[in-house]
Amino acid sequence: MAGVIIVGAQWGDEGKGKVVDIYTDEADYVVRYAGGPNAGHTLVVNGEKVVVRLVPSGILRRDAICVLGQGTVVDPKVLVGELDTLDARGLSPRDRMKVAERAHVILAYHILVDGLREATSAAIGTTKRGVGPCYEDKAARRGIRLRDFRSRVDLEARVSRALEAWGPTIVALGGTVPTVEAVVDDAWDAGQNLLPLLADTAALTEAALKARKRVLFEGAQGTLLDIDHGTYPYVTSSSAIAGGACTGVGIGPSRIDAVVGLAKAYCTRVGGGPFPTELEGPVADRIRTIGAEFGSVTGRPRRVGWVDLPALRYAVRLNGLDSIALTKLDVLAGLETIRACVAYDTPNGRTRDFPADDLEACTPVYQDFPGFSQDVSNAKHLDELPKEARDFVRFIESEVECPLSIVSIGPGREQTIILSHPLRPE
Repeated sequence: MAGVIIVGAQWGDEGKGKVVDIYTDEADYVVRYAGGPNAGHTLVVNGEKVVVRLVPSGILRRDAICVLGQGTVVDPKVLVGELDTLDARGLSPRDRMKVAERAHVILAYHILVDGLREATSAAIGTTKRGVGPCYEDKAARRGIRLRDFRSRVDLEARVSRALEAWGPTIVALGGTVPTVEAVVDDAWDAGQNLLPLLADTAALTEAALKARKRVLFEGAQGTLLDIDHGTYPYVTSSSAIAGGACTGVGIGPSRIDAVVGLAKAYCTRVGGGPFPTELEGPVADRIRTIGAEFGSVTGRPRRVGWVDLPALRYAVRLNGLDSIALTKLDVLAGLETIRACVAYDTPNGRTRDFPADDLEACTPVYQDFPGFSQDVSNAKHLDELPKEARDFVRFIESEVECPLSIVSIGPGREQTIILSHPLRPE
């Protein structure tokens, strides 16, 4: 049995798409367990960029079965569009995709509400894809699930009930409440297209694990955006930590053998919320440009900052990380000085802990490192990196007390130093 979770260890956008794609050379199943089309994962293969929002990143590996668990929320039109695009590239994704029949559905009114809210002073910087309102319906027990597309009559009844609840909110925000018919018409064809892919994915995943298949669980967003443990209220609407894999898929925690956390050699954040190590000015612009730090879903420029080791230690603890995949080290090449936040000064003194609820009152304490000018993107082994780069990554490893399993030095599959592989016997 080999169940391995890949989880973001920062504020998302850590490079999960690339790392999952690399690990799936040994995976039989790739199972997405949380989030929705707000999670764009960028894959680069043979110089070509592929962005997926809902389809698991393992879809580029022709032998991998890809699964969307019931903890995800699905926009049927987005998913069908992705499948059609991948099909046009000759990948035949529908032959290898299974989607949870219990997964909740994002409909037109969810997107409408999300957009209206983000136009107010209470905006928190969502992707306006309807993810939050869909999870609200799920918690309120009025959600629409993919299995509901098997009967138009039942679907219309459920949509009517949801619109009764959302109507006053839409009107108060200055919007127009759509009709039941318009909402169902908008999603019906895409929903019918997905019916052949629906399955009891919890039972499917458990059967795969019992058969000793290698299963990779793919998260979305990052630890610091977790609904329970992130920088609330500037968080996502689902469980973005490793524990979310068990609830989002429907398996027991004893089925997990390893957890790998992803972290950039610096930090980024999208949308509002506290960001202690945030940079502005030429260094931020350089990192953002070289690192292509623009949202793969929204195109928005990401906020950029130095690596935050108290936050990374927090992620190691919350997720029980066995190793860290460190990404985008190459982006730091050419900087005269590289900084790492090692602690915070707070009104109560200095701390090495991450106070998720009081970040506004925290001042980062930095340790500086000499930069490196060499191009590192062709290195095959860690000892081929310049000493300054090696010292920096080894410092991160030592400070957070978690070994590195990958050092990524470029966007391509081949631009990766693999130190250990959770699905490959030693």
